[in-house]
Amino acid sequence: MRGMVPEDVYELTAVADPRVSPDARHAAVVVTRIDRDEKEYRSAIWLVPLDGSGPPRQFTSGAKSDGEPRWSPDGSELAFVSNRDGERRQLYVLPLGAGEARRLTNLKEDVTDVSWSPDGRRLVFAARVPDEAYEEEDERKRRPRRITRMYYKLDDVGWTADRRIQIYTVAAAGSGVPLQLTQGDYEASQPTWSPDGGRIAFVSARRDDWDIRPANELYAVATSGGEPERLTADDESFFSSPAWSPDGRSLACLWSPGGWNQPHHSHVAVVDLETGEHRVLTASLDRNCGPYPPVRGPVWDGDSILFEVEDGGNTHLYRVRADGGAEPELVVGGVLGVTGYDAAGGRLVHTASTPTTLSDLYEGDRRLTEVGVPFSEGRELVEPERFVATSPDGSEVEAWIVRPGGFEPGRRYPVILDIHGGPFTQYANKLFDEFQIYAGAGYAVVYSNPRGSSGYSEAWGRAINGPPNGGSGWGSVDYEDLMAVVDEALRRFDFCDPDRLAVTGGSYGGYMTSWIVSHTDRFRVACSERAVNNLYSEFGSSDFGAFFKMTWGAFAFEDPDLYLKHSPTTYADRITTPLLIVHSENDLRCNVEQGEWLFSILRLLRRDVEFVRFPAESHELSRSGSPVHRVMRFETILDWFGRHLNG
Repeated sequence: MRGMVPEDVYELTAVADPRVSPDARHAAVVVTRIDRDEKEYRSAIWLVPLDGSGPPRQFTSGAKSDGEPRWSPDGSELAFVSNRDGERRQLYVLPLGAGEARRLTNLKEDVTDVSWSPDGRRLVFAARVPDEAYEEEDERKRRPRRITRMYYKLDDVGWTADRRIQIYTVAAAGSGVPLQLTQGDYEASQPTWSPDGGRIAFVSARRDDWDIRPANELYAVATSGGEPERLTADDESFFSSPAWSPDGRSLACLWSPGGWNQPHHSHVAVVDLETGEHRVLTASLDRNCGPYPPVRGPVWDGDSILFEVEDGGNTHLYRVRADGGAEPELVVGGVLGVTGYDAAGGRLVHTASTPTTLSDLYEGDRRLTEVGVPFSEGRELVEPERFVATSPDGSEVEAWIVRPGGFEPGRRYPVILDIHGGPFTQYANKLFDEFQIYAGAGYAVVYSNPRGSSGYSEAWGRAINGPPNGGSGWGSVDYEDLMAVVDEALRRFDFCDPDRLAVTGGSYGGYMTSWIVSHTDRFRVACSERAVNNLYSEFGSSDFGAFFKMTWGAFAFEDPDLYLKHSPTTYADRITTPLLIVHSENDLRCNVEQGEWLFSILRLLRRDVEFVRFPAESHELSRSGSPVHRVMRFETILDWFGRHLNG
């Protein structure tokens, strides 16, 4: 059986966003695949009987992308969003029995964050509202943008200063036009309907200086419209993902401290709507309860709340009592990554992936779908082996190795050190195409969660903050952790060839790749992807550049030396390792100028460097970019590594 190859990207599938029907007889899920012929993503809503009375069945056409299935309160209809009739996702409602889907919106932007009113007569959703200048389709004739806010662009979304996201409601019967409830130069998202049907809670920052003030609050607006009311008394924190309690007296949400000193763990909290005060329920875990990318927020289940937790490379499901009367308890654990969950009528379902299985639907240990089974059974997928490395200061670093496909004892293999982005994220125990494709090409893959990662204590995640914010900065103890991981892998696994080492990573992982090869020549080859290479220029070019103060403790103009000291470009003249620089030309998180900086220096120094630029792609190329480009990316990297590691 062969290992995974780049073309297998077209065979990847996923089951996600499960929603249990009000009568608890079915779960609706989104099944995503890639149309190999059209080279496009496709998704459909499937219905899964929870009593085992029949097999899962496809409910929507899936001709393009159908998503966000949401049951009506009586369970007779399913709302969803789809781009079946154009480029933008619009809102539809489809009867559970027979009938055609009725379209409820005809907006110029995508519909998202859908939720039903308690009486089933209306739905609430969020959508961007483009400025009237967009009516002119010829950009050469369109009037210029007038920017007054720092928050004016967003990676994979584009310009936001003239396209703020707002809250709408619309009649479920399709008998009227959507009613826009929020206005102004603010962002409003994640709406949720109160149990009495009178108000809609949502997330926003609506102070005059909201764009330069690191905080989010919870608001409510009457369903008939009007001025939003702030619900949270604390205006110095990040609140998100609100969910009304069944009695309507409180909101569960995610909370973390705001301000210019980050990161902090996200925790589950309950906001008392009478006082506006919040109570944190999960502080005793000392783990992050807001994984990235987000799956969904807290879910009420009776008098308790369900939520996700990152823990040592896993993403688990927990439960906590809303009154705080008991410690949080584990509900779904093990070596896996929970990718979705829901509860209704006494039933709890979740979707999950493991390092060798794609995401499918489960109820407890019972597997309810087998969408990913053909992929796992059709090729050799290698189980990672966990090990622990000890950094020079005695810190223990959790790490894993994936052996090459077709492993033969007694043979030595080239090794790739792969570094995750973030840095406040984690390499998780779920199937990652990158590791398996490298293993399928004959490489051993080593990866870890060094300091700066989430999934561990908050102190672990904050260890590489800038010195003004209490850390030692990027390229310090994280570098030592990664080198310790390589040393331990070479000591422990005799099939790893110390003379054929490669290093790669994307975003912060690309930063660390550039940093590593400018501080050691132990790697024979490297690939730095969508990297931050010059922190000083990143400040002005990134969609979130100004917010680097959260990590570093100062703006770039306040302490240029700090930013330059920790920038790989400062040390680029030391790079002798052959380096492939991969970047996306529409990347707004790490602008393509970050790749241009490093390439220009190395080319002028006559070093072995190549610069590969992907057109029409954002920072998300490797995860959700064009399937064609995702395959080309793997082929490009494997060609580069092959030339330098295998002759």
